[in-house]
Amino acid sequence: MSTYAQKKGFGATVWDFLTTVDHKKIAILYLLAGGIFFVVGGLEAVFIRIQLAVPNNDFVSAGAFNEIITMHGTTMIFLAAMPILFGFMNAVMPLQIGARDVAFPFLNALGFWLFFFGGVFLNLSWFLGGAPDAGWTSYASLAIHSKGHGIDFYVLGLQISGLGTLIGGINFLATIINMRAPGMTYMRMPLFTWTTFVASALILFAFPPLTVGLVLMMFDRMFGSNFFVVANGGNTVIWEHLFWIFGHPEVYILVLPAFGIFSEIFSTFSRKRLFGYSSMVFATVLIGFLGFMVWAHHMFTTGLGPVANAIFAVATMAIGVPTGIKIFNWLFTMWGGSVKFTAPMHWAFAFIPSFIMGGVTGVMLAAAAADYQYHDTYFVVAHFHYVIVGGVVFSIFAGTTYWWPKIFGTMLNETLGKITFWLFFIGFHMTFFIQHFLGLWGMPRRVFTYLPGQGFDTANMISSIGALFMSLGVIALLINVVVTSVKNVKVGDDPWGDGRTLEWSISSPPPFYNFKQLPLVRGLDAFWIEKMEGKKGMIPAEPLGDIHMPNASFLPFIMAMGLFIAAFGALYHGEHSWSILVIIIGLLVTFGAMFVRSVKDDHGFHIHKEELMDDNDKGVKA
Repeated sequence: MSTYAQKKGFGATVWDFLTTVDHKKIAILYLLAGGIFFVVGGLEAVFIRIQLAVPNNDFVSAGAFNEIITMHGTTMIFLAAMPILFGFMNAVMPLQIGARDVAFPFLNALGFWLFFFGGVFLNLSWFLGGAPDAGWTSYASLAIHSKGHGIDFYVLGLQISGLGTLIGGINFLATIINMRAPGMTYMRMPLFTWTTFVASALILFAFPPLTVGLVLMMFDRMFGSNFFVVANGGNTVIWEHLFWIFGHPEVYILVLPAFGIFSEIFSTFSRKRLFGYSSMVFATVLIGFLGFMVWAHHMFTTGLGPVANAIFAVATMAIGVPTGIKIFNWLFTMWGGSVKFTAPMHWAFAFIPSFIMGGVTGVMLAAAAADYQYHDTYFVVAHFHYVIVGGVVFSIFAGTTYWWPKIFGTMLNETLGKITFWLFFIGFHMTFFIQHFLGLWGMPRRVFTYLPGQGFDTANMISSIGALFMSLGVIALLINVVVTSVKNVKVGDDPWGDGRTLEWSISSPPPFYNFKQLPLVRGLDAFWIEKMEGKKGMIPAEPLGDIHMPNASFLPFIMAMGLFIAAFGALYHGEHSWSILVIIIGLLVTFGAMFVRSVKDDHGFHIHKEELMDDNDKGVKA
């Protein structure tokens, strides 16, 4: 333990993170990698808005615009939003349930490195002949006939990254089911843990259809099969079904953890127990269930027929009911509470009207007959961004500010945090509110330019100016992070002063074993209960004893890198004589690392209870 606490040089720190299986360090890796991809996706969005700021613009070509708009959507959904939320899940959920780590620490590390190498592979397409250009949904009618290797990068990169996400989801499920502290029943779990649980269950069922679709696409693209080639008996609409059976639950995989983050923030800064906890849990589970019933509302114009359209329209409208329950419960949590408008609370408060606007336009799009008018216009773009940015991205900013002191032991500057909020909030509504009207006026989505005199000029300029404000907001956050890290002013265990859940009962940042004694949970908001009774910490549920922890391992990195190498061989299959050799080398690296893992006698290590004792414990022993 003493070596763990020593300050390390840069090289040792890098090696530490390359080999870590500690859920808190893996959380930092997810936040860092997701943050980098968020900036990349944001730059792509800025390029889109520069191109569309004025009519007949030639900032980028039509082909480059298709690549940018495809990579923007793909990066933001798969490589930014999900990994950052996975970072929060890794950092916070084990602490909230009183666990010392996740159920499978080795797999946790493997999941991260698979995501990371898949994301790097996808973005290397920019430098190796062109990025994918068939939209982030990569509809088969466009993707099969796309020139170059862009779509192949998409298919292989998402296969690798998606495997990492699936591993992560299974790990979180196993952790929550098996590793809750004594007394932590399901109906005492914090809402963020509940939303992590339901989102992980959605991952378990939603990612296999995507994997199947990507495999079929890979066979069509690389090996000449005809699953989606209509001229040879294939069916291009089947891709849409496979993609959206994944794609709509994916929205809730992102939005449910966002709901969990806001639930924690509303409760903490209203200094009140979350109103209607049981109904919030029920609504979360119901949203997860209904999320699988609505995928074809993305396909109302493909000719499914009136019966199918009607069924999916009704199911889509029904999903608004549990979401409405949540909105009212958040409002009632604040009602009568002692509300503190901290930086996280700014995001939470602004989320409610922003997300409701996205929900209302969602119900409009759910009316199948009306959808023929809205479909493939900027109205859909506006709706989607009100849900994803107004819900998920707001929660990412909120969660970053809220849990930063717990993860890093320092507090982000509140003033800079509020400046970030106002710049981004104003920019967001400037960018996307006007796009509803652009859609109703007839501007199609995914067009790289438009003619003057169509009535689109002013609205597009306003939208592009809004994107500048959003960019300034992100820059303000980055400045905040740098300034806070340089100052490095340490904060206490419960820096907000109003922490209610178990993560606020231990030091900031937590020790690598989290809890030297597992806590006894006596009710919902377990830490708040003990504070109200005048206790400084949790009641231990076990005597002080040795703690068993897993060893660090470089093997997850090696396994993921092997698939990364093999993907290059598959990409150039049939074009170069060395491609088969590269596939073999990559697979040998992966399976070799798996073999080493299977035969290695790795039983972890013990921290002896004497090392865990503070002065009080030693005094008691004496």
